[in-house]
Amino acid sequence: MPVRKVLVVDDSPTERFYLSDILRKHGYAVITAENGTDGIDKARSDAPDLILMDVVMPGLNGFQATRQLSRDPVTQKIPVIMCTTKGQETDRVWGMRQGASDYMVKPIAADALIEKLRAMG
Repeated sequence: MPVRKVLVVDDSPTERFYLSDILRKHGYAVITAENGTDGIDKARSDAPDLILMDVVMPGLNGFQATRQLSRDPVTQKIPVIMCTTKGQETDRVWGMRQGASDYMVKPIAADALIEKLRAMG
């Protein structure tokens, strides 16, 4: 199934704008959330085709939110790409264990992001 609607979950307004701008310029519909809890709610209500998930956020972090999404029958089929400054291999492995489909380290290159989305669809 092609990716058309993307949920961007990031507590940074700058990052949300940057990622949303890239996605919209390539024809994707974008939904945004400012934290993990809001991200889970929007994943359940708006049924995005893919989620870009930050890790370092106040409250429910991206690892916790991804784990909840991957265990929820309503959202478990939605692929999650973690987009984070946490670049250690242990972080990547942990993210994948929580249910992420892929892991990208910030700053996110527009071409690399679009390539990953096209490969998933």
